[in-house]
Amino acid sequence: MAMWAGRFSKEVDGGVNAFNSSIAVDSRMYKQDILCSKAHAGMLAACGIVSPESRDRIIDGLSDILRDIDSGTLEFDPAAEDVHMFIEAELTARIGDDGKRLHTARSRNDQVATDFRRYTADECGNIVTLLKALVTCLCDIAEEHHDTVMSGYTHLQRAQPVTLGHHLMAYAFMFLRHIDRIGDALRRVLICPLGSGALAGTTYPIDREATARDCGFNKPCENSLDGVGSRDFAIEVCSVLSLIMADLSRFSEEIILWCSFEFKFIELDDAYATGSSIMPQKKNPDIAELVRGKAARVFAHNGALLTLMKGLPLAYNKDLQEDKELLFDSIDTVKLCLPVFTDMLRTMTVNKARLRAAASGGFINATDCADFLTKKGVPFRTAYKITGELVAHCIEHDTTLEALDLGVYKAKSDVFDAGVYEAVNLDNCVRRRTSYGGTAPDSVLRQVEQARVKLREQLNVLP
Repeated sequence: MAMWAGRFSKEVDGGVNAFNSSIAVDSRMYKQDILCSKAHAGMLAACGIVSPESRDRIIDGLSDILRDIDSGTLEFDPAAEDVHMFIEAELTARIGDDGKRLHTARSRNDQVATDFRRYTADECGNIVTLLKALVTCLCDIAEEHHDTVMSGYTHLQRAQPVTLGHHLMAYAFMFLRHIDRIGDALRRVLICPLGSGALAGTTYPIDREATARDCGFNKPCENSLDGVGSRDFAIEVCSVLSLIMADLSRFSEEIILWCSFEFKFIELDDAYATGSSIMPQKKNPDIAELVRGKAARVFAHNGALLTLMKGLPLAYNKDLQEDKELLFDSIDTVKLCLPVFTDMLRTMTVNKARLRAAASGGFINATDCADFLTKKGVPFRTAYKITGELVAHCIEHDTTLEALDLGVYKAKSDVFDAGVYEAVNLDNCVRRRTSYGGTAPDSVLRQVEQARVKLREQLNVLP
């Protein structure tokens, strides 16, 4: 019989019970539920609401249940309504009436909200660890290739010379910001609803600050209606997860392009690629493609959470049972993608010769040619036009700015001298971009060090 069955004269229909049950989803929160129940029992005893003997039996019983679930001795009952009722029923079966006292001064509404927040916080910590591993990997590769020249792109057209290290550090700083976002979001996740009751608080003289502290939260929520009826923390975390997946998807798109035969900038390790069932020559970047595809499901879950909440009146509504599966799958997806993506990067081979060859075409040093004139007093727009005409000449005669005869340069502007060849040399083009955050090799090494310092500072990002 359900624990709330006193009001009812008949058993719930079996189909309704299965429809109503959430244990298949929320059973993963058993550790958080037991942690918070222990804290609640300790607070009840400290406030004189239950005896110290009852507290000890409750806590010992919960510890035994935790041990048995961890070991596999105790399996979840699929007929149970949820993990919270399962654990309480099991506790009562083991220790009798003291198990029935555990639910004093709390409701499933504040219990669920508390467990959900605690679980979300724990998983955020796991994701931060994975993000740090990815950023560390990017820093290592960027340091190795701090002076590996390649073409930078805008509109997917060759634009200006950069280094591979510079390109990779752009992603490193994106993922560092995501670590910051998680840390910031956790300040709002770690607000404890326990003690809010069903919606209005409780008549018992409880100590919510003690409960919040013992459950690992920063503070109790200030309003009991808000505590049980809000899921903005879940939406915020899912939004951060969506941003993580968006950047992983962008990066995946570049990996897919770079390992194509047309680019050949990199080659993925055989352990991180797949073949074709019919075309024996194929080596497919399936990991990157799957990451790119899995981003869609996290985006969809974020939208679903917003849609779930948009029409709910205060306080708790059964609709909120749907919140966990959406966030849980988003967490699982990000945790699945980050380590395999990191390992794919760590094991890939960079084709430096191909990167250099691609950078040598496309006139990506044209801006440097124009800057050469500008630094000699020619207005930039005039220098821009002259350089454009030189590029058109090169295209017509199948040559490059580096190979162009000095006489052709001087025919366009007598300001040109032999120094232009030094200006348009690709290594010099990269080396001279020393502005803060630029692509110069020394600047890239500074960025690597800045990122590593940031990683060390973020050791305490989790409250």
